[in-house]
Amino acid sequence: MVEVPNLGEWDMIVFDVDGTLLDRDGFHDELVSLARRVDREVMPVSLASGRTLPNVTPIMQSIGSSGFIVAENGGMVWDSIEGHEIRSLSDGSRAKDAAEWLATKIEGLDPSGIESNRWRETEWCLSETDSFELMKTLIADSEWSDLEVVSTGFAVHIASPGLNKSLGLRIALEQRGVDPKRVIACGDAPNDLPMFDLVGFSVAVSDIYPEVVSSADTITEEKGKNGSIELLKALLG
Repeated sequence: MVEVPNLGEWDMIVFDVDGTLLDRDGFHDELVSLARRVDREVMPVSLASGRTLPNVTPIMQSIGSSGFIVAENGGMVWDSIEGHEIRSLSDGSRAKDAAEWLATKIEGLDPSGIESNRWRETEWCLSETDSFELMKTLIADSEWSDLEVVSTGFAVHIASPGLNKSLGLRIALEQRGVDPKRVIACGDAPNDLPMFDLVGFSVAVSDIYPEVVSSADTITEEKGKNGSIELLKALLG
């Protein structure tokens, strides 16, 4: 089982959602009960996801945790438990324009992207595609070269530079007065790397991306949502 150092000295754990807490088959059967126990007995559980705020909120509510939400890969921050207003950190209209331009260059690319874009405020997401590297190259040589293109394994995110999970998480932690170095983060994909770099201890639940494995402080034996269950059980001792 994965080992977390200095148990009892951490102030919060932050989980990515897709590929980490759930997959296309949904939650692990034990997730809600274990996450609630960790939140009540060990430390608050927060979520940091590439999903939109309306997508992440029901997940947080189902867990019933006392943490906060960082959505849209760091672009949206909401800590309703502490009474903070929703914070939007960027304007995603430029990213949408870039997606529409990409569709004129890549045959078959749908610029409308994934369905949740209708609620997206700070970025624009296209469906995961084999053309990811081409997208990056085209954007880098275009008038939208200031934008970043990041794959999560579930979608391709186009956003302003610096708009990442580290930015949103830093703001959310500052609102709570929590030192990032006393936080554990758990994720599975490249968009989790800024979050890993910010916190005191990082856990990867996937070995698909070499850069994620090398950046994490440890990796679970089980993978995906099973890895998150392994971590939650380790925190409970």
